[in-house]
Amino acid sequence: MLCWGSSASGQLGIGASEASVFEPRSCCMFDGRGLKEVACGSHHSLFLFHDGSVYASGSNSCGQLGHDKGGWRPELVGALDAQKIAGVSCGQAHSLVVNEQGQVFAWGAGEGGQLGLGAAEEAVRVPRLIKKLCEHRISQVMCGKQHCIALSKDGQLFVWGENSSGQLGLGKGEPSTLSPQPLKSLCGIPLAQISAGGDHSFALSLSGAVFGWGKNSAGQLGLNDEQDRAVPCHIKFLRSQKVVYISCGEEHTAALTKVLINSQNIAVTPLCVRHRHHTLAFVPSTGLVYAFGCNTQGQLGTGLRGNAKSPLPVRNIQPLCIGNTHTSILFQTIWRLISTCCFHSDDGHFKTNPKVPGIDFNAVRLLFETLMKPAFARLLEQATKSFESLLIPQLTCSPPDVEAMRIYLILSECPALQDSKNYISLTIPLAMAILRLDANPSKVLDNWWSLMDCEVFSRLVEMYKSIVVFLLTGGKALLMPVFLESYTSAALRLLEKLHKVNLKVHRVEYNHFYIPDISRLVDIQEDYLKWFLRKADIVCDNLNLISQGSVTLCAYPFILNAQAKTTVLQTDAELQMQMAVSGANLHNVFMLLTMEPLLARNPFLVLHVRRNLLVSDALRELTVYNDVDLKKPLKVIFDGEEAVDAGGVTKEFFLLLLKELMDPIYGMFTQYSESNLLWFSDKCFVEHNWFHLIGIICGLAIYNSTVVDLHFPLVLYKKLLNVSPTLDDLKELSPTEGRSLQQLLEYEGDVEETFCLNFARERVNKNVSFLCWSLRKEFVHAYLQYVFSDSVQELYSAFSSGFLKVCGGEILSLFQPSDCALQFYLDSALCFSWLCIFFFPPQNASYKGEFSASHPTVKKFWEVFHEFPLEKKKQFLLFLTGSDRIPIHGMASLRIVIQSTAVEEHYLPVAHTCYNMLDMPCYQTKETLRHRLTQAVEQYEGFSLV
Repeated sequence: MLCWGSSASGQLGIGASEASVFEPRSCCMFDGRGLKEVACGSHHSLFLFHDGSVYASGSNSCGQLGHDKGGWRPELVGALDAQKIAGVSCGQAHSLVVNEQGQVFAWGAGEGGQLGLGAAEEAVRVPRLIKKLCEHRISQVMCGKQHCIALSKDGQLFVWGENSSGQLGLGKGEPSTLSPQPLKSLCGIPLAQISAGGDHSFALSLSGAVFGWGKNSAGQLGLNDEQDRAVPCHIKFLRSQKVVYISCGEEHTAALTKVLINSQNIAVTPLCVRHRHHTLAFVPSTGLVYAFGCNTQGQLGTGLRGNAKSPLPVRNIQPLCIGNTHTSILFQTIWRLISTCCFHSDDGHFKTNPKVPGIDFNAVRLLFETLMKPAFARLLEQATKSFESLLIPQLTCSPPDVEAMRIYLILSECPALQDSKNYISLTIPLAMAILRLDANPSKVLDNWWSLMDCEVFSRLVEMYKSIVVFLLTGGKALLMPVFLESYTSAALRLLEKLHKVNLKVHRVEYNHFYIPDISRLVDIQEDYLKWFLRKADIVCDNLNLISQGSVTLCAYPFILNAQAKTTVLQTDAELQMQMAVSGANLHNVFMLLTMEPLLARNPFLVLHVRRNLLVSDALRELTVYNDVDLKKPLKVIFDGEEAVDAGGVTKEFFLLLLKELMDPIYGMFTQYSESNLLWFSDKCFVEHNWFHLIGIICGLAIYNSTVVDLHFPLVLYKKLLNVSPTLDDLKELSPTEGRSLQQLLEYEGDVEETFCLNFARERVNKNVSFLCWSLRKEFVHAYLQYVFSDSVQELYSAFSSGFLKVCGGEILSLFQPSDCALQFYLDSALCFSWLCIFFFPPQNASYKGEFSASHPTVKKFWEVFHEFPLEKKKQFLLFLTGSDRIPIHGMASLRIVIQSTAVEEHYLPVAHTCYNMLDMPCYQTKETLRHRLTQAVEQYEGFSLV
């Protein structure tokens, strides 16, 4: 051991009376004894050996040595014989030690409560156990002038003693404390190291975040002012400096950063040691110790007199620990960089900030996979119980630092949270803790989620989807209604938060949030009615449809798949139809009572049209109806035809009308050959009210649950839902144009000089030959604006106003452009699949009359049908149902009925499209059946009685 500086009280432990030592001197008192650590106070020192024994020397005015044998020579602190001490620390005139079990002992001056024993005593001469800390395993203790701080193995920070300058960090106006108190303001931050100065304190997190509090008269907190701080303050300047060690003097502080040396880039953690008015640093790569600061008692050990304003080398010495005006050096490294499997080994965790969590998710998974092994089962069980009873309940709405928020990401990867038996005790409470976060930390978590790998993000979504299903399946049996409602709401709101993140960064496909089991577990119609009535601020207690606190799944439409949203759409239409019909019936009753029957209103929207003048008749008929009438159930009558519309006539009306409106002779729409999609033409030959008519027709088709086959791109639905078009929309509509603009954005050179192109388009009335890189984005935006908005503004406005007349309102808020329920209804709503048609399932059919599945005619029918080519199969589906599309609910929902008729073989089969029913004679041969069925399906237009 080497030592130097003031020795007036024997604090150097050299066993001789000598005022000061100006150069490092070898101390032979501990030769061969295995010295581990030295702690130095103002006028006394503690010496810790590898066997756990503690010696003390120096001033003993307040009993700070823990023995009464004099202070010139280091003497054993006998009261600690039964303890194996792991760490020591000295204050101005008091001492602390911590044993291997994490228990803390204190002695010396105690008038300021710095001993933490619960009473203010002038002097305690024998080490005493601090009982208040016995419930915690302490890993580090540090003494200030008259205060102390301690860090437990589970990351809790405790403080006690004098608080005149806020050095305890408990808050402004808080008094000094005689016993340890938890510093709750740093709760949740994984702390690596603590340090105490004269009247100030510091804490360092695993990711290099530095927090300081207490006296700041000399700027020792590094906050660019001289105001004291009563609570921990984040030293933001040091956030990105990779700080690995903090050391406090009486009125100054030093921070040591991690550095890289030598060609192998080996990370080295130089040692910066404790000091009062001077600083020492050891650099292992050079073997040198540097000293600077006050040198009144030779404490710099340079052999020179006078203070040093810049570091001077102290030769031929090893790592050190220093105190007031004297220094002792030990040949050991007392600091190592703490790294855990949860943080990046490449120093990425030092970069933790609101945009970067600094977590290695692969390492996190490896940790939990290891804990899942049988050998660690008990440890995992204990960890799970700790999460439930301690960790999650202590998560605050306003974490002290972003580093404290990493626990939300780490816990989400824990397999225990994905186990259904822990949903109630762990996973849902974690969701509630996340939802309680204040606005800023909540945004930080959103940022971190947006950076997650798709696999990690997907796993998180799946976990909370599973919880929703779990609660809807068995929640009523497990939980009281109030808890079931609260837990279900928490799971859904957490999914909603993840969904909003996904909309911005597209980590998973939109349909990944669908919960297919919803339709099976919940009455979607009733749920929609609850949602609708709540939105309308209507309470119907008599119908038991809504209660003020009930959760409605329609408030979270992103979990509803196509089948569920189709049900919602149909329910909304039925509800509005009932309201419209009820209104008409009520009016008719009033007219009857007032003897004005001629003013009665039809409860149906009835259209009389002629086949040869279908467009003009439809335009004429729809013009005379108001918006309320459009909400009524639709009935279509073709002049001269006997059929009563029970749905089939309406299907054919839409089919024929839209087929004619799409005729190229009108020039209303442009069909893009690459995509086969339609978009509004900027050179049409009809009046704008035709587009208004198409909008109404599309709306009526949806409203009356009827198929229309319009090949519109996704951008149409975006515009209907007020979502801005993107370049991807142009790629869908016109792939070549879209790719060209994408290449324009990605090209790194000079476009004009390299290609001699101005990228001008005939219909864009601006010269862009000057297009430079900085303007490309603006040009692409202007191009998209022109194609999707400016050039077709009046036409689209007419279309949308007609569509929204029928399908506007709150129902649209449940849909996203990509929702197949809305998209498919407009763009092949009952989506056709040639594969489903090819394998049209006979088991979906039922039979009447003398027919059965084993009847010879029925067998011949299915043989003929499956021998039909694809187009003929589509024709048959159109003949039988009024549409050549498979329902959105799939083939299973397409039920047909085949019944026998007592007519001769020369009659054709007859289809009742309203009921998907086929009347068929008992044909004797397969060829006769094929011929008659072919004739029937090729002459499917028109409604007449056979």
